[in-house]
Amino acid sequence: MTANTIQNAQVGTTGLQVTRLGMGTAPIGNLYEPLNDAEALETVQRSYEHGIRFFDTAPLYGAGEAERRLGAALRGVPRDEIIIQTKVGRIIRPDRSIYFDYSRDGVMKSFEDSLERLGMDRVDILLVHDPDYENAEAHHRQSLDEAFPTLLDLRAQGVIGAVGAGMNQWEMEWEFAKNVDVNCFLLAGRYTLLEQTSLDFLDWCTENDVSIFLGGVYNSGILATGPIPGAKYDYEDAPGEILSKAGSLQEITTKYGVPLHVAALHFAGAHPAIASLVIGSATAAEADDNRTIWDVKAPAAMWQELHDSGLIAAEAPLPA
Repeated sequence: MTANTIQNAQVGTTGLQVTRLGMGTAPIGNLYEPLNDAEALETVQRSYEHGIRFFDTAPLYGAGEAERRLGAALRGVPRDEIIIQTKVGRIIRPDRSIYFDYSRDGVMKSFEDSLERLGMDRVDILLVHDPDYENAEAHHRQSLDEAFPTLLDLRAQGVIGAVGAGMNQWEMEWEFAKNVDVNCFLLAGRYTLLEQTSLDFLDWCTENDVSIFLGGVYNSGILATGPIPGAKYDYEDAPGEILSKAGSLQEITTKYGVPLHVAALHFAGAHPAIASLVIGSATAAEADDNRTIWDVKAPAAMWQELHDSGLIAAEAPLPA
């Protein structure tokens, strides 16, 4: 396999370096549509060929299928060339049903099961996954009391290199950051061209050497498809005000010959807290498209007009 270079970024104060563009593996866990193993493996291998060296996965994705396929696709790749991030907090039963468990024993079982599915002897980053789902108060408490201390022990032993959490909200992540010696967070959907609600949190992370891996840069679809009928926002049909705002954003980007999804990707990566954009790919064609988008340079005048329009937060950093 050959690679095209993508810049690296340091993860917090650790010695880990991630590519600024990462691959999210939920789609190869059959998130949107069923894939066979050959298709999934080709997608991972194509991402690697394009220079991606940071891969995010989780037991939740396809009840272990994403981890299994990721490991199979990367077999034979020098282990020190890649950074693997997975998550704890969900356990897969033999019947493939999944339950929450943020206890110390649960974390260790989740970790060991992930290594087995990946076919690897280590992962680089472990995140507490979605403790705000369902019984959020209990999961939040158990994460602080058991899950994070377990991850910190593993990091102290040199078993993993970095710890954090992966969620769709920034508020609980910020609380964790103030109470736990974390290195990084995966944050989905809360810092995009459509919304910058997490801006204060990201600024805090910059000041405190906490890295952000940003997912959901298209807000579940609308920034990829544009404001078409049935466009998705936060996993549901986009409401009228979101469709309208997306239309206004698209009007400006189109004027400069830049597709909305290209502008969305590059805007999301401009904040200094963002170490990597974790973009899901289901097919090799999508992996090709993501790499092509990454190399596009949008004109400075477009960013300035978006800023001056009031459609994005005045304090949001603009791409260089």
